[in-house]
Amino acid sequence: MRIATWNVNSVRTRLGQVCAWLEQQRPEVLCLQETKVADALFPRQVFADLGYSLAISGQKAYNGVAILSRLPLEDVQVGLAALLPGEAEAEALTEQKRLLSARINGLRVLNLYVPNGSSLRSDKYAYKLRWLACLQRYLQQQERQGEPLVMLGDFNIAPEDRDLHDPGRLTGGIMASDAERRALRELLGERLQDAFRLFEPDSGHWSWWDYRSGGWDTDRGWRIDHIYLSPQLLERTSGCLIDRRQRGEPQPSDHAPVVVNLAWPPQEEDAEDAEDAAA
Repeated sequence: MRIATWNVNSVRTRLGQVCAWLEQQRPEVLCLQETKVADALFPRQVFADLGYSLAISGQKAYNGVAILSRLPLEDVQVGLAALLPGEAEAEALTEQKRLLSARINGLRVLNLYVPNGSSLRSDKYAYKLRWLACLQRYLQQQERQGEPLVMLGDFNIAPEDRDLHDPGRLTGGIMASDAERRALRELLGERLQDAFRLFEPDSGHWSWWDYRSGGWDTDRGWRIDHIYLSPQLLERTSGCLIDRRQRGEPQPSDHAPVVVNLAWPPQEEDAEDAEDAAA
């Protein structure tokens, strides 16, 4: 089972590129961020023609998340308030369309577009930290449901210095501040592991190159698009890669897709082994 995440920076602008990638790669699941389109105008039929069912949560011109799946989508949940009903903070933070989840083939797939934060002195930075704190409470509720979890998306955080092209200059700034990194570590806890770092310990692997600074031409990137897995899935992961080729396409998104390969669902012999171990 192949699951991917991609901040497409406008699904309608990048529609041809996304469709071509889907036809080539055929992932079972693709999670999109920054779709930037209201639900009524989302190009549903184009993806349906490729064999994908959709769950979407969008807004005009900003934000927006979507899950495309060749497998049935079940128990779709929208926003932080879905697992924190009655919490005023969660209700307020749900107004921006940044979180969408669904059960797919026995997995809970959680698609996130974490706020950027703009700058350390911006109100948007304080909003980002509040959003991350609320996500931590959301994940505590999610954990109680006992579902294997794939949490993925554009986190707008470089977790460590090795995720930055110039850590000496960028560490401590927006997307690499102590508070953001600490918030990410705390919400992950011991229950979620970075799939990419299971296979690649070194620096030099980026998922985002800034348009404004000419980051692509000089390979000055950041790794801010992540896939996190719950313990049940770690031994079922055979690889995780960043498809940076897509960043080099004409009129690309500033992000590249990230893909994880999972041996899922468990085969019958795996279930028998688990039963034997429990006996």
